[in-house]
Amino acid sequence: MVETASVVRAACTEALQLIRGFDNMQPKGCMTQKDTINKKVLLRGPLSRVWRAISDSSEFGTWFGVTFEGPFVAGAPLRGAITGTKVDAEVATLQKPHEGTPFNIVVEQIIPERLFSFRWHPYAIEPGIDHSSEPSTLVTFRLDETPEGVQLTLTESGFDQIPLERRAKAFAANEEGWSQQMVLIRKYLGNGY
Repeated sequence: MVETASVVRAACTEALQLIRGFDNMQPKGCMTQKDTINKKVLLRGPLSRVWRAISDSSEFGTWFGVTFEGPFVAGAPLRGAITGTKVDAEVATLQKPHEGTPFNIVVEQIIPERLFSFRWHPYAIEPGIDHSSEPSTLVTFRLDETPEGVQLTLTESGFDQIPLERRAKAFAANEEGWSQQMVLIRKYLGNGY
């Protein structure tokens, strides 16, 4: 009887995934909450240097792989375009197909040497699709000094507001992307840029 229930539950889960596009279901049918991405990386160097790497739009663009049209200003929108990172040739090659894709953000908050945040439309790289009317997610970089260096905590939240048909894909892409970006900022600071 228990085995039959498991088979039925698995079949129902699969049916929901196919019919409704529920990509956030675990094998036994429980839905997972995928609203927030959290990443941490310990960076070597003085707080002021790490701060510049995330709060100066030119430095940010060098390791992230984007060219902005101006500086980060709290409360202001900022346009840019994907250009490819300058710190890792392999990652730059992966970014190449998206070169020139608009990269638009709205800077939320700048607290010197503590916090930088912006809003954007996650995984908005599909050619010819305008995501500007969709809700955005909030990306926050928080810095904390430790005896070993500077702890960077990145959080991206608000995926529960992204349209269901692209929510799981956007979350998965950004989960992987932010992992790579944590490696890139470490390389950027470690290579003396």
